[in-house]
Amino acid sequence: MHERIVEIILFLVNELKSNKQLSEVDVSLLSQNGYTQSEISTAFSWLFERMSVGEPVFSPGKPADSSHRMLNEAEKLVIQPEAFGYLLQCHQLGLMTNSDIEIIAERIMAAGFSSVGIIEMKSFVAGFLFGFENPPGGSSHIVLGNNDTIH
Repeated sequence: MHERIVEIILFLVNELKSNKQLSEVDVSLLSQNGYTQSEISTAFSWLFERMSVGEPVFSPGKPADSSHRMLNEAEKLVIQPEAFGYLLQCHQLGLMTNSDIEIIAERIMAAGFSSVGIIEMKSFVAGFLFGFENPPGGSSHIVLGNNDTIH
């Protein structure tokens, strides 16, 4: 379920980057693509929570101006190109920093995976975004149940 929420967050951040307000986003598109109201509400909650504690939702600046992490030879054997592409997409949209990508790559290699595809990478990203302890002064991430919504 968390992977689907990250997909919604990526969609919402992409909309925000195109100078839309969250209130202008057409959530009916998400429903038409099979996302549940609970998943949509959880994604919005995650974004609102970050905004309310003053965390940036995405990194400002031009993606072209930032550097990109390259995989070393050992990582190339484990992390499939489409999985790394997904990680780079998260970086390009500003959801992850270079150090976040480094942490995920290190975790994958330390876990001893023989191959990581896009499905596994989505799980790693979701775990990273939703699984860390809260910084001092931060609040906890909200994950709603299947029938919960925010009004």
